[in-house]
Amino acid sequence: MRRVGLSLGLDPAFVGRHPFPGRDSRAHPREVTTERVAVLQEADAIFLQELREAGLYDAVSQAFAVLLPVKSVGVMGDYRTYENVIALRAVTSRTS
Repeated sequence: MRRVGLSLGLDPAFVGRHPFPGRDSRAHPREVTTERVAVLQEADAIFLQELREAGLYDAVSQAFAVLLPVKSVGVMGDYRTYENVIALRAVTSRTS
C-alpha cells in the first residue's frame, strides 16, 4: 500500500506513518484520564522522534509507547517514589 500511495503522489511522511496499534489497544485496564493520555502522548512522541533521528523509523513496521497498568518503585533524591511504567514496542515485518 505504501508503494501505491507514493505512486499516487501522496506525501511520504503520510504514507510512511506507522499504523495505530490493532484492536487490542482498545482494552483499557485502567481508567483513561487526561493526565495518563498526556503522559502517553509525550512518551510516544519522544520514542518516534528518537527512531527518526536514529534513521530507524522506516525500518520498523510499527512502533509505539504503551502506558502499562502498573506503577514501579523508583528513587528521586533520598526518597522512593511510585511512578508510571512506559513500555516501548517496535515491530518489524517481512513481505513476501
